[in-house]
Amino acid sequence: MGKRDYYEVLGVERNAEKEQIKINYRKLALQYHPDRNKSSDAESKFKEISEAYAVLSDDGKRSQYDQFGHAGIGQRYSAQDIFRGADFSEIFRDIGTNFGGFGGIFEEFFGGGRTRSSGRSRGRDLEYGLELTLEEAAFGDQKDLSIPRVEKCVSCTGNGAEPGTSPKSCPNCKGLGQVQIARSAGFTRLITMNTCSNCKGNGTLIETPCNACHGSGLLEITRNLNVRIPAGVDDGFSLRLRGEGNAGSLGGPSGDLYVVIHTKAHKLFEREDENIFYKTNISFPKATLGTEIEVPTLDGRASIKIPSGTQSGTVFRIKGKGIQKLQGFGRGHEYVQVNVDTPLKINNKQKKLLQELAKELDS
Repeated sequence: MGKRDYYEVLGVERNAEKEQIKINYRKLALQYHPDRNKSSDAESKFKEISEAYAVLSDDGKRSQYDQFGHAGIGQRYSAQDIFRGADFSEIFRDIGTNFGGFGGIFEEFFGGGRTRSSGRSRGRDLEYGLELTLEEAAFGDQKDLSIPRVEKCVSCTGNGAEPGTSPKSCPNCKGLGQVQIARSAGFTRLITMNTCSNCKGNGTLIETPCNACHGSGLLEITRNLNVRIPAGVDDGFSLRLRGEGNAGSLGGPSGDLYVVIHTKAHKLFEREDENIFYKTNISFPKATLGTEIEVPTLDGRASIKIPSGTQSGTVFRIKGKGIQKLQGFGRGHEYVQVNVDTPLKINNKQKKLLQELAKELDS
């Protein structure tokens, strides 16, 4: 089953203010907090409402969701990015709940982070701006991209050690990346965990760094990628390519690549969602008597019948000649605005004819 609408999940209208979204989330979080609600579906519901709040409380993510639905979120944001910037701690502090006490639930939300015992960390996400013509956005296309990025060093397979050697477990922290420090305060013994200063939290030491990457396990290269652009994308839409971002350090998972679409201005058409708009002029006699004209479309030329007595500014619709619907079937329409052209200069003969016409119309 697909995801439920975020507004439905939080029980708010689509035009709800941020404060109302926050109030509803706080109420639902209390209801489905796994420490309070022991039902089998409490954790999944808690995750669902938290994801909805993370998106709708962020202006940028909310705008993307309103325009493109779940596809706009899933293709643009990673799991970490969805929750990044959402201030859950403020809400749970207000209701007397310790945010840090959620443990595994939010660890799953923010998965892919640093693993202290190995020093591995997820690579950075990358963003690439891709300019398309209106036709390419309307019908989809294939594009070859050259992406500068960081990849795992082939020589050392990403571990940072010269081939033939391997990283050694840090003797100071025994490979944990952290050291335990105990202090006594009266009758209380305080124990804290600090990052190991010897291995900088990696848990390992590289005695002989790789010559190719100088111990980083990473190299900068330019990778060629072929990307399929779906029909119907609009300006600002983002395609998410999982794992095509920078490689993670010391063998950690790669980040994602976001291809952000920018559409060029078209010399004939203007676009609004899945519809396109075109303007043309016709003469006063043709508007009065009626005629048939040809207009351009994205598929070639099409004919429009102009009925007699057409007024300037009249809009005609050509069904199915617009943009492919990104999240649905069929295409939008083309709207043609016909403006009656008033000549700036006329000769004496034309002037006389118009004066005679004016008399006829006024009589």
